[in-house]
Amino acid sequence: MRTFVAIEIPAEICSRIQKLIDALRRAPSDVRWSRPEGLHITLKFLGEIPVEKVEQVKRQLQSLQPVAPVAINIAGAGFFPNDRAPRVIWLGIEAPPELGQLAARVEQSLESLGIPKENRPFAPHLTLGRFRAVDGLAPLLGILRQQEPVQMGSFTAAEFSLYESQIASGGSIYKKIARFPFTPETPRAG
Repeated sequence: MRTFVAIEIPAEICSRIQKLIDALRRAPSDVRWSRPEGLHITLKFLGEIPVEKVEQVKRQLQSLQPVAPVAINIAGAGFFPNDRAPRVIWLGIEAPPELGQLAARVEQSLESLGIPKENRPFAPHLTLGRFRAVDGLAPLLGILRQQEPVQMGSFTAAEFSLYESQIASGGSIYKKIARFPFTPETPRAG
């Protein structure tokens, strides 16, 4: 079973992102565009794990120390690895250090189950599309410049989830397996 841990993007922000993708689709480019309803902030990609290991993963994620809700702003756009040889077009994620700390805690907790640590540093983003060929890059850049500043909205993440990723002809389909709510911050006695 192909799995990952992620934070879901609210529907109203996905709707704004859909409008941006619709504008970008008008460019004569060879990009496989993401479905906005499937957008998420990946905290950890687990890859293929045996079905019997899913319960262990759930228990590990439930055992994480309580996490306070995290404020997230989706702003900016760019290309991985760069705009000269792009493979991915992305939207940026602005968040406090707690988001990176959560990703590190998820990573560390799952390492005990034999799930390898990621070699790259955590770089939160939303993948808008993947290039099949670099043709049509200039029109895409032009459309993004017209949209500047690219600002899709802010939200407070109140949970993260474990997902299954099923490969399909129209792009991956994501199924939520388990939810892990954050705990609201409680006022401290003065």
